[in-house]
Amino acid sequence: MLWLASPTLEARVLGWAFHDGTAGAGPQPEQDPPYGTGTAALVDGWRLLQMSALTPPIPGHERDVSFLKHEFVFERMIEIDTDGAAAAPVSRPRSALEH
Repeated sequence: MLWLASPTLEARVLGWAFHDGTAGAGPQPEQDPPYGTGTAALVDGWRLLQMSALTPPIPGHERDVSFLKHEFVFERMIEIDTDGAAAAPVSRPRSALEH
């Protein structure tokens, strides 16, 4: 999950969470945060599953501090060998961003 500075995928990452379904056998993040933008995650093979709805602030409360509202949920499937070692991410067609 990435929380970005604005609703565009090109915005900088403000916060992130990584939920590992491989119990540590898969690739682990090497940076903090693992990507600088949401677009960088897409280029690396992650799929965008959900983004938060855009809701306007209540008049008079535009500067109130609250939760990080620009949340993006990504998913990447990897193959795990029978011995538990992580293989490469599942093959995928290249996106227009990679050409």
